[in-house]
Amino acid sequence: MNKTYDFLVLGGGSAGYAAARTAHDLALSVAVIDGARDLGGLCILRGCMPSKTLIESANRFRSMRRAEEFGLRTGGLEIRTDEIIARKSRLIGEFADYRRGQLEDGRFDLIRGTAAFRGKDSVIVTPLEGGDPFEINFRSCLIATGSVVTRLPVPGLEETGYWTSDEILDATDLAASFIVLGGGAIALEMACYLEGLGKRVEVIQRSAHLLSSSDTDVAASLEKALQGRESFSLHTGTRLVRVEKHDTGGKTVIFEQDGELHRITADEILQAVGRIPNTRTLEAAAVGVNLEEGSGRVLCGPDQGTSVPGIFAAGDVCGPYEIVHIAIEQGEIAAHNAAVHLGKVEGPVKQIDYRLKLLGIFTDPQVATVGLSEKEAAEAGRAVAVATYPFDDHGKSMVMGETHGFVKLIADTATGEILGGAVVGPEAVELIHEIVVAMAFHATAGQLLRIPHYHPTLSEIWTYPAEDLSIYG
Repeated sequence: MNKTYDFLVLGGGSAGYAAARTAHDLALSVAVIDGARDLGGLCILRGCMPSKTLIESANRFRSMRRAEEFGLRTGGLEIRTDEIIARKSRLIGEFADYRRGQLEDGRFDLIRGTAAFRGKDSVIVTPLEGGDPFEINFRSCLIATGSVVTRLPVPGLEETGYWTSDEILDATDLAASFIVLGGGAIALEMACYLEGLGKRVEVIQRSAHLLSSSDTDVAASLEKALQGRESFSLHTGTRLVRVEKHDTGGKTVIFEQDGELHRITADEILQAVGRIPNTRTLEAAAVGVNLEEGSGRVLCGPDQGTSVPGIFAAGDVCGPYEIVHIAIEQGEIAAHNAAVHLGKVEGPVKQIDYRLKLLGIFTDPQVATVGLSEKEAAEAGRAVAVATYPFDDHGKSMVMGETHGFVKLIADTATGEILGGAVVGPEAVELIHEIVVAMAFHATAGQLLRIPHYHPTLSEIWTYPAEDLSIYG
């Protein structure tokens, strides 16, 4: 097989499929090469969808445990983890089947195998089901090979053994206690899943606070909520020293905190410090594609172009944010710009804008942010005003019994334009979208305040910080 395509996509996940679809619509000849055993990509198979399915079960059980608070009585509460996993597997199977159908519907060629660059216009494909490698030529190419689990170089960790975010998604037999390594989104979501099902959880985080890139008030609010639970403990500002396995089956993590050594023992370790770009076998650097030293991340500009003209990147493989809707937008931009590069579409090229960057974390309570944080505004030299309002003084959240957390708005002091927002609290990932819409239209705090909000709703909480900031515009 030796065929030349206008646009060759390496990876059939969210970024790759979005790019292939867009390129086809622009009349490019397209092929997608995917070497994963199952089609669908990280989000569908091992990320967003399976993790949120499990978290939903944990949240329901957590609510059931609070029944008496609402004048209800329950009896015989029981967790059947095998049924939780079966429900997850059924849903993910449906999502994956739909994506597989999209990839196989004839709009572009789907090639099952792993690819490595042979030159700046060709790759060598090793077939998934065996057979001789073959060459594919391209006029433009997208690297969208996603990410793989990060491995920690901690003495004794590999020998002791651990779970990653991949294994826990299929685990029907959960131990009674876990040590979770990491304090980012993946680690905290899975920690809340385990705690929600009644497991003992100890989180060890290297940085001084959870969610190290977030504002300190956001992290502190989440930390306070988690620390207030009997079966949940946090340890921040740490350095992992070593891991030991006991003959009885327990596993101990030794870490340094405030100059002292500490030991924590649990039944199992969940290593969830994140993921790294999947570029190890691509041979991309050999053809001139610049990679970030250490991580292997593909370096590209806002047009998604790499250091090699005609080769683009999108999704987790290039970042800077490992978020699905951003990966999709990057893929669409890359496909458009590839068509411009080939002269199939008249310019100018498109560029991605991260002004509305979103983050949603499905912990309990949830966390969500959009736009600039206070820290980012200060680093950019922006003059901003900040206003917050707590859920424990808000009618609908009091009725729901979900009073922890707050909302925050950040506005430009010269114009009143909303530059960012944050929520820690009930339905945070849903609530943040009101601020996304406002920011999309460059609305001011005063304009947001004038929009009617029904009472009693969670959404009306935004009117309080908007009122405080309305003096700026």
